[in-house]
Amino acid sequence: MAPAPGKNCGACTMCCTALEIPELNKAAGPACPNCLASGGCAIYASRPQVCRDFECEWLTDRTLSPQLRPDRVGTILMEADDTDEYRAVSAPGRPLAWRHPMVFAHLVRVAKSGRTVVAKAGLSSWRIFASGEWGPTV
Repeated sequence: MAPAPGKNCGACTMCCTALEIPELNKAAGPACPNCLASGGCAIYASRPQVCRDFECEWLTDRTLSPQLRPDRVGTILMEADDTDEYRAVSAPGRPLAWRHPMVFAHLVRVAKSGRTVVAKAGLSSWRIFASGEWGPTV
């Protein structure tokens, strides 16, 4: 899917830090060794397919506010590839960023639509319910 009009990654490199990239033997948390401090990727032209295919929800959803750009709120909003979950993945240094009022309100709205919503930070994860309640996943 193409980015929504007027949106681009800019200096955001949250997907290069918060997400695991098995093709590069990169664990979730530390920055990818190819991630440039100024933003962008040193191997952009030859980056793995998983990197080429990934687009966060903020980038593709025109209804998401500019304030919800991942580097601004510390959380990547995304569809899970392996399940039907909607996920909020927090930056390693901001594990509870998913509780930011704007992010949490968005997650509750998604849960009210019937989706399973999970917030993740490292090895911890929480389920967000349509009622606005949340609790650790088991």
